[in-house]
Amino acid sequence: MKLQVVVHRARLGAEEFRVVRPARPLTRALLVDRDRYLNAYLDQDAARDIAGLWMLAARSPRSLVHVPIRANRPPDGAVPDGMGSRLDLVLLHHSLQFAPSRWKQVRGRIGPGRPQTASLPVAEPDDLTRVDHAARHHRENRDLFHQHLHAETLFMTGSAQVFRATVGHFLDIARKGPGYIEAHPGSQHFCTELHSNDGTLGNAREVHIEYCDQWAA
Repeated sequence: MKLQVVVHRARLGAEEFRVVRPARPLTRALLVDRDRYLNAYLDQDAARDIAGLWMLAARSPRSLVHVPIRANRPPDGAVPDGMGSRLDLVLLHHSLQFAPSRWKQVRGRIGPGRPQTASLPVAEPDDLTRVDHAARHHRENRDLFHQHLHAETLFMTGSAQVFRATVGHFLDIARKGPGYIEAHPGSQHFCTELHSNDGTLGNAREVHIEYCDQWAA
């Protein structure tokens, strides 16, 4: 799988941060804070791109993978006004030990960037079925996502293993969403979820991920 990205540098004092963004804007993607949970709305292309960025975060422990989507228009019939704040997304490996409180400064110092093509392994649709589910619920399991909110941004911090174990959610949306909507015109709802019972969430809320093919112009 090839993913077009732009690699930026941002310097704070003696420290330099590597920030990776998708080369093309994900205009049909939205992340909304619903208080008790988070709601992601994606079309097929955005779901495929986020799956690629998810895999990139798994193999790039020194990078902040930034998905700027909070200014996007909502899908038709979704996200009424007053029903949650819209967020950007940052994916990062826990070993980076980045403090989200520094993000606003880093974001303000991001340079122009350099285009790059990332070569990623082709993920299979059944990636989730290969995970040792019993081990996920063991008390020593450290392959968990932790979330922080800062500067209108959701930070998803985790290990390479937990990123790889959960990329299948976005692949399902990209591969199955369009066909499901076509086959079930009366339903118009295809979704998946990062659920608290999956054993992948530590200090983190559930994320409801919904396929949407109709978006505001």
